[in-house]
Amino acid sequence: MNFLRGVMKGQPAGPQPSGTETIQKLCDRVASSTLLEDRRDAVRALKALSKKYRLEVASQAMGHLIHILQTDSSDSEIIGYALDTLYNIISNDEEEEQDESEDENGQKQADDLGCQFTGIFIKEQENVTLLLSLLEEFDFHVRWPGVKLLTALLKNQCSQVQAVILVSPMGVSRLMDLLADSREVIRNDGLLLLQHLTKGNAAIQKIVAFENAFERLLDIVTEEGNSDGGIVVEDCLLLLLNLLKNNSSNQNFFKEGSYIQRMKPWFEVGDENSGWSAQKVTNLHLMLQLVRVMVSPVNPPGATSSCQKSMYHCGLLQQLCGILMATGVPADILTETINTVSEVIRGSQVNQDYFASVNAPSNPPRPAIVVLLMSMVNEKQPFVLRCAVLYCFQCFLYKNQKGQGEIVATLLPSTIDANSISAGQLLCGGLFSTDSVSNWCAAVALAHALQDNLTQKEQLLRVQLATSLGNPPVSLLQQCTNILSQGDKIDRRGSKVQTRIGLLMLLCTWINNCPIAVTHFLLNQANIPFLTGQISENLGEDEQLVQGLCALLLGICVYYNDNSLENYTKEKLKQLIQKRIGKENFVEKLGSNCKHELYSRAAQKPQPIFSSPEQMLFDHEFTKLVKELEAVITKAVHKSSEEEKKEEEVKKTLEQHDSIVTQYKELIREQDAQINELKTQVSSMKTQNEQLQASLTQQLSQIQQHKDQYNVLKIKLGKDSQQHDALGEEAQVNGVQSEELSRLQEELEELKKQHGLLQGQLTEKDSLIEKMKSEGAYPVERIAGTSENNAELQEELETLRAQVQFQSAEISQLQAEREELLKKAATLAVSAPGNTDSAAATARITELEKRLSEVTVETEKIKDEGKMWSDSKAALEQQVATANRSVAILQNEKSKLQQEVAESKKEQDDLLMLLADQDQKILTLKEKLKELGEPIEEDDDLDCRDQYDDDEDEEDD
Repeated sequence: MNFLRGVMKGQPAGPQPSGTETIQKLCDRVASSTLLEDRRDAVRALKALSKKYRLEVASQAMGHLIHILQTDSSDSEIIGYALDTLYNIISNDEEEEQDESEDENGQKQADDLGCQFTGIFIKEQENVTLLLSLLEEFDFHVRWPGVKLLTALLKNQCSQVQAVILVSPMGVSRLMDLLADSREVIRNDGLLLLQHLTKGNAAIQKIVAFENAFERLLDIVTEEGNSDGGIVVEDCLLLLLNLLKNNSSNQNFFKEGSYIQRMKPWFEVGDENSGWSAQKVTNLHLMLQLVRVMVSPVNPPGATSSCQKSMYHCGLLQQLCGILMATGVPADILTETINTVSEVIRGSQVNQDYFASVNAPSNPPRPAIVVLLMSMVNEKQPFVLRCAVLYCFQCFLYKNQKGQGEIVATLLPSTIDANSISAGQLLCGGLFSTDSVSNWCAAVALAHALQDNLTQKEQLLRVQLATSLGNPPVSLLQQCTNILSQGDKIDRRGSKVQTRIGLLMLLCTWINNCPIAVTHFLLNQANIPFLTGQISENLGEDEQLVQGLCALLLGICVYYNDNSLENYTKEKLKQLIQKRIGKENFVEKLGSNCKHELYSRAAQKPQPIFSSPEQMLFDHEFTKLVKELEAVITKAVHKSSEEEKKEEEVKKTLEQHDSIVTQYKELIREQDAQINELKTQVSSMKTQNEQLQASLTQQLSQIQQHKDQYNVLKIKLGKDSQQHDALGEEAQVNGVQSEELSRLQEELEELKKQHGLLQGQLTEKDSLIEKMKSEGAYPVERIAGTSENNAELQEELETLRAQVQFQSAEISQLQAEREELLKKAATLAVSAPGNTDSAAATARITELEKRLSEVTVETEKIKDEGKMWSDSKAALEQQVATANRSVAILQNEKSKLQQEVAESKKEQDDLLMLLADQDQKILTLKEKLKELGEPIEEDDDLDCRDQYDDDEDEEDD
């Protein structure tokens, strides 16, 4: 302890030890001291020296400090000192502050030192795992320095530390717990830690997202005041960007979790002229970037479309359009908002229609599109803002033929309103202004109104412009070519090359795939000489792009020429190219477009991003057109007239064959439809057959139940007969005994009960049969019983009759026995007239006679019921016969349908043979075309083959 006090306070006398010696002694004390207080003081001293003697402390004490973390984890104070010391030697923050005035080499050395120490620390993965376990400690003096240390490790060697954390059990989950810490400093540093952790690692990004990161981050943003919040909001937004950018899985999770709806309050900025702090501007920039990440054109189209719908339905698009039309919004925020709205509406018809309906709060109200176009053609507006408006206009017209028609309609004579400014008027004004940027932007915007829309290309040919008083109006196409040819003579602000390139891109897009527009272009006698002159001249480097686009425009005139003008047919234009330019030189000029650096930049992203106005030369959609046309124009220029004639003949032949194939395809489709219909009928008949079989099975089971019930009935009748026999015998043997008579009476009572039960069962069966007959529960066609079942039913009825006859015989025998018993009773009465027992016996016998008569009546009823069963059996036999006839009719219809299916398949086979012959002829013709070096379109051929293969597959089935 005295030694440490000397180190901390200085020694009064003697030579002062060097820093290295002091650090060595402190390390020995950390390693050898048994008292926790001594080790704690030594570590505290190392922390104090770690900033000044960073290298020495790192080289000598790092191992001891890691050992402290492992062994003294129960003491939060010493753990905090150890973590602070490790942070000081690994972090480069202090070095950065000290080296602000030093050269870059010193800074680089400091960064390398931190990376080296980080590599030493993470060489053993257990060290990172140990650090993650320490973060679970709630003590502030442990958790905060642990967060800072792990952040420093990620800054120095991000990918290596990410790999260790990724394989650590619950590693990411422990770090996510930092966001729930009630101490703001730990929560805020936890945000910084997660920012570094999620950089460039999709796996960690997914884990963090599924650890409920979106919910927690959005809650923090809301608590901090949304866009009015401080730097904590900025950190949350940066982390959200890390999680969502280029991660389609997280983007889908964000959308499915309804988190897009929670972004709407971010953009409630109001209409204020003040209150735009630098932090608020930064926050809004990041919020707009988050929206753009969700609807970026590089995302999968389905995901982008789904997010666009969600943004419209939750009102986020309306909120963004409100910012566009608000006053007092800073220029950079307005620019980024325009870019964001552009991508929210790009390719979404619903969003594009809504944007077209937005009006600016002016008097009178003007459409937002008109207000934005006014900014685009105004050269006083910032360049980035004008580029953003152009991008917004392009996105509004992207795959939006309705919007394209509305824009072109504002240029047509019948729709022009002299009292208001329209989009078409603004575009024409920008196209013919003296500002080259306005020329280029207006030309590109108008080209997007014609993109892939033949109808609007033809409509735009009707546009007439009044150039000056007393002169007749000229068409828009003619005016564009006039400005193009006089480009060097007009005094412009900016690059003249930029204006000419913009006009050439407009003309190429306009006449591409539009023979009528090509004819209008060729009607001007000065156009072709101008193009050939431009291509053949030796111009400077700046003019080479103009030459390449002129070659493209001339090539389009050749390729889409319908030969309606005698002086400018395809053949004559190609001869002109050969004589004045040379085919090889023409092809070289045509290919020079794709080799330019600015062409490559424009081809990468749809958004027009230019560092300066001079670089604004190529449009993204136009680069696709150049790539598409270059190859076909080259082939068209090299074709001879004979080859073209042969190609035309082959095309006509192919068209004829295609028409024949189409007819056969239609016939085959009809046959297929008929076959499918027959198959449907067969399947329905199979279903009906199965239903009939099921119904028959059910009927059989019910008949079996009836048989079982009849068997029970027979058994009961047999028992009754036996009881009657036993009663008769007892009466004969013991006729004079009163006890026997009482027993006989009880048995007769039981017999009566059993007959009652039997009668109830028979009544129940009768009601069941009557119900079956009246309700028609079992249709005639479903009672198709077999002959064996009918025989069984007949046998049961015969058995029932035999039983009835047997009962009748038994009753007759019982009556005879009764008469003998009466005789005996009379004899006893004569011999002993005063015997009261005999009188009682006589009375009982009389009662027995009465009951026997009742049994006789019941037996007669049973006979009647047997007769009813016989009638029912006859009716059932008649129904079975009817069902058999129905089955025979159905079998006959089934055989007819099978015969029709066989005939249809035979007809289809004949058609397939004809198709095979046609395919062989077509293949022969195409082989001839290939020998002649002509390109062959494979689509129809593949369709035909696919149809043929499908038919063969169906035939095999």
